[in-house]
Amino acid sequence: MNGRYLLDTNVVIALFAGEPKVLERLKQAKEVFVPCIVLGELYFGAYKSSSPEKNLARIDEFAMNVSVLGCDIDTARVYGLIKQELKKKGRPIPENDLWIAAIARQYNLTLATRDIHFQEISELLKEVW
Repeated sequence: MNGRYLLDTNVVIALFAGEPKVLERLKQAKEVFVPCIVLGELYFGAYKSSSPEKNLARIDEFAMNVSVLGCDIDTARVYGLIKQELKKKGRPIPENDLWIAAIARQYNLTLATRDIHFQEISELLKEVW
């Protein structure tokens, strides 16, 4: 792959857990990005957790030390195309994952994930971490 990665929520959670495989993969990466959607999912998890303050602080620190990519008109265009492709195939995936995939395709990033449903999306660089 190209050494430029976009991290999915499940990979960030694995990073927070200190999983050696994820830590090693990150050391080998040239560039690492996180979509704002992933931060939203992490914040949601923190708010519903038994230790929201601790978890929110961890996410805040992480967000300050990583490049966060947001959505713009180009992202929306790619999102619409991906959603239509999946509709034609009869293979929908969760909405947040559509946005994550759109950001990855828009910026030509390799999506680091553990979700197999991303395999349904054409022209998406992906690796299972």
